[in-house]
Amino acid sequence: MKTEKRYIIIPVLIIAALFVLFLYKSENAKVILNGPILKDVLYEDGKNKEFKKLNIKSNSDYNENGVDDYGDFVNGARKDAKNHPKYVPDYVKDNNGYPDENSGVCTDVIWRAFREAGYSLRSMLNKDIERSPERYPMVEKPDNNIDFRRVKTLRPFFENYCTVLTNEVKDPKDFQPGDIIIFGPNDFHIGMCSDNRNSEGFPFIFHNGGQLKREDDYIKRSPITGHYRFERENILEDVIVPWDEDEYKQ
Repeated sequence: MKTEKRYIIIPVLIIAALFVLFLYKSENAKVILNGPILKDVLYEDGKNKEFKKLNIKSNSDYNENGVDDYGDFVNGARKDAKNHPKYVPDYVKDNNGYPDENSGVCTDVIWRAFREAGYSLRSMLNKDIERSPERYPMVEKPDNNIDFRRVKTLRPFFENYCTVLTNEVKDPKDFQPGDIIIFGPNDFHIGMCSDNRNSEGFPFIFHNGGQLKREDDYIKRSPITGHYRFERENILEDVIVPWDEDEYKQ
């Protein structure tokens, strides 16, 4: 009788283990990002609060809402992270190329962050592609509905108009809330620095690769190939385009 029970229990345990493994894999199946899966936590051990003293603020409050631009960038990216849109890389034919709030990719985190501060990243980029096509050799035929959702077209815009910063993750002070980070070769991925920092003092990253946590400790998981800070006071006014709700109709 005991032998029969053992023959029953062992297969059940194997099936249960496989089921748990399946659930774990399915949670991470959509994670297209390099590097190990690390524990995604916001440090509340005192170190995070201490490191938050490193955070700087922007000198600009473009939309005059009482929050500086970097604070708005973070708030916009955090709203997107909490909303947890489904990872959908589809081309959007209508709505000026904007995906709905419940879908998107890594680049959608960035324009949504800019929107919160009152900037239309889509319009600024499209305007620059039209005005300076030589800056965008990768764009054979401009497409206003998708160019702003491609890392490779965002890179030259940020390199030209933003402050270009170090790619080396050595000093936490070099990385500030609202900084834009491009990861990996071939413009693999893009994200934005959070105001929360890890136990080493480096900021968490807002990004969307389909992973479970959209604000996590990703800064060392993939090589950084671009690091930019949007400083309105250093950007010509004719580059700036304010957000217009009429261009985004759901």
